[in-house]
Amino acid sequence: MSFCPNTPEDVREMLAAIGAASVDELFAPIPAELRAKSFDLPEGVSEQELRRQMQELARTDRTVTPFIGGGYYDHHVPAAVDHLSGRAEFYTAYTPYQPECSQGTLQALFEYQTAICRLTGMEVSNASLYDGGTALAEAAMMALRITGRNRLLIDGSVSPFAREIVRTYLRNLDVEIVEIAPKDGAIDRNALAAHLTDRTAAVIFQNPNFFGTVEDLSDLAEAAHAKGALLVASVYPISLGLVQSPGAMGADIVVGDGQSLGNPLSFGGPSFGFIATVKKYIRNLPGRIIGETVDRNGRRGFVLTLQAREQHIKRHKATSNICSNQSLCALRGLLFLASVGREGMVELARLNRDKAEYAKGLLGKIKGVRLLNAAPTFNEFTLVLPGDAAAATERLLAKGIAAGVPLGAYYDGMANCLVVTVTEKRSRSEIDLLARELEGAL
Repeated sequence: MSFCPNTPEDVREMLAAIGAASVDELFAPIPAELRAKSFDLPEGVSEQELRRQMQELARTDRTVTPFIGGGYYDHHVPAAVDHLSGRAEFYTAYTPYQPECSQGTLQALFEYQTAICRLTGMEVSNASLYDGGTALAEAAMMALRITGRNRLLIDGSVSPFAREIVRTYLRNLDVEIVEIAPKDGAIDRNALAAHLTDRTAAVIFQNPNFFGTVEDLSDLAEAAHAKGALLVASVYPISLGLVQSPGAMGADIVVGDGQSLGNPLSFGGPSFGFIATVKKYIRNLPGRIIGETVDRNGRRGFVLTLQAREQHIKRHKATSNICSNQSLCALRGLLFLASVGREGMVELARLNRDKAEYAKGLLGKIKGVRLLNAAPTFNEFTLVLPGDAAAATERLLAKGIAAGVPLGAYYDGMANCLVVTVTEKRSRSEIDLLARELEGAL
């Protein structure tokens, strides 16, 4: 069903208001070669007819079994998350500028902050950010402000997408960014030590990293702190059901993407980013922080305690001007964590780890295939194939299997490497099918 909101009379009035004689004149500044000559659109149909057409198209869709991760993951979303987050008081809520009218939203965000602190082992969290990549860039900005230094070390096994966001954020600032190339899918500690100086503001890691490798960052935190630098850790929240928290490893700032916490893939968004730190750095957190208080009658209440955005304070004192929180997606993250619970997070993480270990053992036995390294992993691991990984994944995609992320586009000399992800949703039969089809595609 097509719908045009403007009547011919509306169009004439708007053209007269802007001083254009026609719609063609309005678009005249656009070069002719860039303008569409025509739009080959069918006649409008009724809602019932359109629904029937869409259902017919849906029946022709091809289902794909995903073994792709790299930052966004195919996890189960409990029905309670969809139901509760879809309630009108949450779904239509706007920014809680008036706390007396926004107690429900503020309490939900306060509980979200508490959950993120418990998950990461940190002391304070803000009310969320846009996504994991921008959260990492905001953490880098925090480190620069806190230390007063202008040099960042970033491990090359941090997501290439997140590293690009950091570079973009800092492009016009006097900041030196040094990227340390990984060694066999893990941190090159010798190279890192050689570049860690008294000018370093922060050392930035991801754990598990982009290759799936899980490492203990405790010694790296000690090395960074010895030079007066901060340690920034980007984490995959589901892994924290098993992997030691970054706070316990000595991290100063922890970030990550919350898509895996109750948010569907949805073709890449929306999601939310989380950021947490130790209490002494709370005033350097971007965005807003919800606090708990009591009113004059002693009743529990919630307020926007810190609002370090340019809408609230002097512009030059704002920590960031593009750090609005993702309240609804963050609420889904809270609902997910509450639904799963502490023991459920451990069980969920073990299920991911165990299924990935089964797949790792099966795929690693294929002739000509080997693991990139023998380090511990969570639910992602990197295979070294005997041929081009992108070509192999194209062949498997034609059979309805998205086999993983080929690394050739992101790392030089790794065209034959493939990152495979196995979440709790992948069945034994699906993993067995992946192994058979990959062997046949090589």
